[in-house]
Amino acid sequence: MLFGLMADIKDPREVKIVMDDLLTSSELTAMAKRLAIAVYLDKGRSYEDIKNHLKVSSATIASVAEQMGNPGIQSALNRIKAEQWADEVSGKISDLVKKVLPR
Repeated sequence: MLFGLMADIKDPREVKIVMDDLLTSSELTAMAKRLAIAVYLDKGRSYEDIKNHLKVSSATIASVAEQMGNPGIQSALNRIKAEQWADEVSGKISDLVKKVLPR
């Protein structure tokens, strides 16, 4: 039921509202940090850099590192990369249009 509910919600603001009501602040923070650890590991950041930036333990980083090849983590990372790529390309296109088209 929970997974179906989350899949049905299309608006990130609504997801936040639901998650805020279902999870404690600590649970939300832990989930967010685990995702951030995965992103940083994927980008090749060191354990020390991740520890200092996110204020997490080496054990937590190692736990996420063990999961890096799993389909769920890979799917999340691919979605994040695709969104970052789209934002980057969109910015480049906007810059190009501003240069080509006078105001």
